[in-house]
Amino acid sequence: GTPSLCCLARVMYNKMWHQTQEALGALLDKEPQKMVEPQRNQVFIFQTLATFYIKYVQIFRNLENVYDQIVHPQKRILIRKVLDGVMGRILELKNEMVELELTEFHYFDDILQDLKLAPQQLDIPIPKYFLKEKLEVIKGREKILAQILADSGIDTSEMKFPVKSMPFDQAVKLIQIAERARQGRLRALFMKQIYLQEYRAKQSKTLGKKVTDSWAAALCIQKVWRRFHQCKKTEKLREEEMIFLGMNPPPLFNEVSATVIQAEKVDRLRNEVQMKHEEDYREALVTIKNDLKLIEGLDIKENLQDQIRHWFIECRNLTGTFPDYPDIEEGGSAIIFSNKTIQQVIEDIIANQEEEEKNEKKKKKKKEKQPKKTKRQKKGTKEKNKEEDEKWKMSPSLFLPAMKEGCNAYKEIWMNKDESWNFSQDFDPELIKEEKRKELESEIRVQVDELMRQELKNLKLAVDREREHPAKVGKKKKKKGKKGKKKEKKTKKDKDLTADRTIESLYKELVEEGLLIQALKVNLSDYIGEYSYLGTTLRQVSIEPMPSLLDVRQLITLYGIWPLGSAAVHEKAPLVKSLLLAGPSGVGKKMLVHAICTETGANLFNLSSSNIAGKYPGKNGLQMMLHAVFKVARQLQPSVVWIEDTEKTFYKKVPNAEKTNEPKRLKRHLLQILKLLKPDDRILIVGTTRRPFDAELQPFCRVYQKIILVPRPDYASRYVLWKQIIERNGGVLTSALNVSCLAKVTDGFTQGHIVKVVKAVLTDQRIRRQIHKPLTAVEFITAITSMDPVYKEEEESFKNWYAKTPLGKKRALAITGGSTEKAKDKGKRKEKKEKKAKKKK
Repeated sequence: GTPSLCCLARVMYNKMWHQTQEALGALLDKEPQKMVEPQRNQVFIFQTLATFYIKYVQIFRNLENVYDQIVHPQKRILIRKVLDGVMGRILELKNEMVELELTEFHYFDDILQDLKLAPQQLDIPIPKYFLKEKLEVIKGREKILAQILADSGIDTSEMKFPVKSMPFDQAVKLIQIAERARQGRLRALFMKQIYLQEYRAKQSKTLGKKVTDSWAAALCIQKVWRRFHQCKKTEKLREEEMIFLGMNPPPLFNEVSATVIQAEKVDRLRNEVQMKHEEDYREALVTIKNDLKLIEGLDIKENLQDQIRHWFIECRNLTGTFPDYPDIEEGGSAIIFSNKTIQQVIEDIIANQEEEEKNEKKKKKKKEKQPKKTKRQKKGTKEKNKEEDEKWKMSPSLFLPAMKEGCNAYKEIWMNKDESWNFSQDFDPELIKEEKRKELESEIRVQVDELMRQELKNLKLAVDREREHPAKVGKKKKKKGKKGKKKEKKTKKDKDLTADRTIESLYKELVEEGLLIQALKVNLSDYIGEYSYLGTTLRQVSIEPMPSLLDVRQLITLYGIWPLGSAAVHEKAPLVKSLLLAGPSGVGKKMLVHAICTETGANLFNLSSSNIAGKYPGKNGLQMMLHAVFKVARQLQPSVVWIEDTEKTFYKKVPNAEKTNEPKRLKRHLLQILKLLKPDDRILIVGTTRRPFDAELQPFCRVYQKIILVPRPDYASRYVLWKQIIERNGGVLTSALNVSCLAKVTDGFTQGHIVKVVKAVLTDQRIRRQIHKPLTAVEFITAITSMDPVYKEEEESFKNWYAKTPLGKKRALAITGGSTEKAKDKGKRKEKKEKKAKKKK
């Protein structure tokens, strides 16, 4: 049954976790050894970075699967910590590869062959906990949004399917036409039946005169039957052979099997167990802490007091004076006794005294003997520094310490832990006791510190007759006063224009104005495509390949979904505040924006020039709108701010037809908004454009940090697209439908074109007729002939435009012969010149 399957799955995923942790530990040991040494060979550097990147992706895939399936709450906390660390490290390595190769797209064909991995294993999944953990919040928000839309009379269903009104006379005529057509069809059928009856009568009369041979008739029937039977047999054998070779799918390939249904049941049951164990664990945290407070609280307090008193006496005996008690801001007595015994504390005091004396002696000697550097020595040091700069070095990671901590915790607690008693994988009370004992000790230590400070004052007064100097207190007070003034100044700068309003009222206003819209429920997996298998070989011949659709999908995951989904990753990972999706119409830019919102549960704000036209007029109105949008976006993060046709905001010259809409309203404010966004703010500005060449390049590239070219689909992607879109719309793929021919013929057509054609051909009537008349490629080709494809000239114009962007220029320079460092230097020089020119103006 399902419980036994659940138990087997637990054992399997525990084993997977242990194997993944071992692999991660080995990788963390290898990485510092290879990355510390400075290198010059660019190919070697990229290969090392790429191998680490691929290995981390494999570890992430396993860890994400394990985190989703394991039931033990304490194990899940540790796995989550490591998982966030691995995600951050992948983003850091990606950033290093971008800086090294000066391109957003990388190809690992040769490395995948060496590691014996398929390209599908490089696909980056989206962690399921992004939505699982805030499912209730998202559902509640969707209900509120639907309610506001219904109250304001903006119904999304009516917007999608508008019903046109028709005059009464026209409606009567339409019914009459339909009725006459029906009667005509019936009359035609009746006449056909009469004709067939007459024809049969004539045939019977002519055949009746001839003398038929029964043997000849039987032989004729046998020939026909045997031929039919053999044809069917050979067809079946051919189909079986194709299935065996893997050229055709098995007969029940598209049908949901019983094992899949059973697996889904097990998943649901496991999710319920996860939720129950989490609740039990949260309750246990409170109850166990309260029990410890009652049983061990007084003993902990007495031990701490005795420890601190002993420290007072030992310091008095060694130095002749009582020590200064550490302040609350510094951490109190916890700094002195952090995992140390009293003897160790005394040894530290003696060692500090000796070090201070030695440092004073050294300073005196250095002052006496300070040789002056000659010009030659200075030149030599400069040359050495230049050589060191030329060599590549890995930038320090912010995620490696967290991963190492996680690995050490795994080795200490879980690696060799006997869990035979915990078959149900519930929480471990002993581990909770250890954690809560430390928490309780820190809480009691604060109370003890207050008591011991007073006791130390009394001791000083009684023994040393020392009193506090009033001057010091005064100084401290003055400093505090200065800090308070600084804070006041900061608050004056950051004015809250809507301080008197609640977030709920602002949310409602933005929905009613159409600035906060409902995101379409589209998953990133619906963005169908295929891998680029010739990327590395083309680059070796110095030909820059066009990225595949799956390369674009991976970048959306790395730059958009991961940072928005995880707060821990967003805070420390290389910060991406803005993203530009540039490509011809119909390649799925809008779909990708909605997919980011769906996968992360983010709010979607639409600040397109066409959407904000006529709303919040004037400078004050614009400031108010932006303030309200970003205030709500911060409070209800993660959030996506979408600017459709963003080239209009940066027009070189505004067309006369669009001047009334003021498309360049946001141009000046976007850079200011980006500067105000902090690592804590999980807000992403996404722009989509189909005509980037109409925009001013410099301000355009300043606003958008990452520019992703979304290409038209190649042959492999078109083949997959045709198959999947036909099947999703109710079509059945047979040998009569040549999908390969369709993919070849439709070169230059986008995903949007393919979807339109499939929907036009596969009507309800055509779907019903598939049994008698299977689908053919001609039906789709005739429908697509009326559409205009994306020509090579348009694709080349996008390539040429991208070559003018900062990263594109650096890449072009590197390819033509200049090194990546020279390209970087040139880019920096140009930026400096631009800044100087601005200052002069």
